[in-house]
Amino acid sequence: MKKRGFGAGLWNGFGGKVQPGESIEEAARRELLEESGLTVDTLQKMGQITFEFVGNSELMDVHIFRADHFHGEPTESEEMRPQWFQLDEVPFHCMWPDDSYWFPLVLQRKLFRGYFKFQGQDTIVEHSLKEVEEV
Repeated sequence: MKKRGFGAGLWNGFGGKVQPGESIEEAARRELLEESGLTVDTLQKMGQITFEFVGNSELMDVHIFRADHFHGEPTESEEMRPQWFQLDEVPFHCMWPDDSYWFPLVLQRKLFRGYFKFQGQDTIVEHSLKEVEEV
């Protein structure tokens, strides 16, 4: 559960901004460690989504990774409260509305690119999502 900041109160993946001198994958690894206490040997890039919010000219470019193996025990941080869910119990009703479109692709190991335009944080006004050969 995201505890503070953008998306607070929603179940969300780990992540954040890329710091100067960091690659996107390095940022993903750092954010995972900071927010959950977990480390991974291998990250697989699964997708890339551009988000637009009506009234905000800044686009968010989000890179989605998955890891099938990890080290450590999930630990609550100031930012996140991790929790495991059974695959048939993923709480899409308590997640960003776009997650129900693309998260199943991650679980199926399918690569994708997408675009979602939001009005506020609850309403998708436009979107596209396609499977791709590489991300």
